Amino acid sequence: MSEITMMNNQTFEMLFKSHFKGLCYFAIRYVKDMDVAKEIVQDSFISFWEKRESIDVAKSPKSYLTTIIYNKSLNYLRDNKKFNNDLLSMEGVYPLVENHQPNRIEINEISDAIKNALSELPEKCREVFMLSRYEHLKYQQIADQLGISIKTVETHMSKALQHMRFRLAEFMTILLLILLTFLKK
Repeated sequence: MSEITMMNNQTFEMLFKSHFKGLCYFAIRYVKDMDVAKEIVQDSFISFWEKRESIDVAKSPKSYLTTIIYNKSLNYLRDNKKFNNDLLSMEGVYPLVENHQPNRIEINEISDAIKNALSELPEKCREVFMLSRYEHLKYQQIADQLGISIKTVETHMSKALQHMRFRLAEFMTILLLILLTFLKK
């Protein structure tokens, strides 16, 4: 069993004690203030604890916390408007975008998650989604090919996109980083 499925108060306390300091240093790289970094890390642990039952057991708790802290740090910077994009770039706030090269494990994990999410869609919905996203057909072309109305195509796409967003939510940070990496090239 993973650390998460067996998580109780004692395990959570050990996780907090063993990772708090290192995660504060991770957060301070972005927010440049130790008090703010500590607050972000504490909030992240609270978020983690509140969502512990819905977390994928295949992923380590530290990686979840790191993702939460990264997002909360960027939210803090955005909300406090003490920055501009050039400064963020100079300060290294986007190092993951510039230096992140997706590894084979990440790519396989994302690919498997996409396949699983697609397989969960109803057949017609999946077919519409695949024609749109993989064959790059316009809605009118899909409607003509399948003998359905454009409104039905729109309904299927809306349902498919909502399902994909929900099922791939944990990968959004990685997908965004990969997308930004490829857009910079």
